[in-house]
Amino acid sequence: MSGAGSPELDVDGRGLTVVIVAGSWHDEITNGLIAGATRTLEASGADFSLVRVPGSFELPVVAKAALEQGADAVVALGVIIRGGTPHFEYVSAAATDGLTRVALDTGKPVGFGLLTLDDEQQGLDRAGLAGSKEDKGREAAEAAIATVRALRELGRG
Repeated sequence: MSGAGSPELDVDGRGLTVVIVAGSWHDEITNGLIAGATRTLEASGADFSLVRVPGSFELPVVAKAALEQGADAVVALGVIIRGGTPHFEYVSAAATDGLTRVALDTGKPVGFGLLTLDDEQQGLDRAGLAGSKEDKGREAAEAAIATVRALRELGRG
C-alpha cells in the first residue's frame, strides 16, 4: 500500500478558490473521496465548491472550465474499476492525460484523485472511509493547495 513517506505539505488555503470535480460512478468510494477532500479544504480555509460529472472521462473538460472561470485549483476525483474489456485502459489513459493537459494548458494545479483500480476493495481501502488505509481525497486536495503555494512562490500563481 502506498502512502509511506508522504510529504508534509503547506495546506493553508486561505484566499484560494478550489473546485472539486467528481465523477458519479461507484458512489460509496466517490463519496468517501469527496468527504476527504471537503474536510481538507474546510480545514485549510479555502473557498470551495463541488461539481459532479457523469464519469471520469468528463473530468478534464469540467476541470478546465472551472480553472478558466477563475478557480485557483481543481481537485479531480473519480473511480475507474478494471473490467473484462479494454474500456478501463482507454478511459484511465484519456482521463489522466486530459487532466495533465488541463494543468499544463492553464498553468493551474489539478489535484489528482482519480483512482484506477483492479477491484472495488482497492477503492474502499483508499477512499478515506472508516477502516480505509488511505484517504486519496485528502491527498488530492492537499496537493492542489500546496501546488498553488509553490506556483505563487515562483511568481506564477
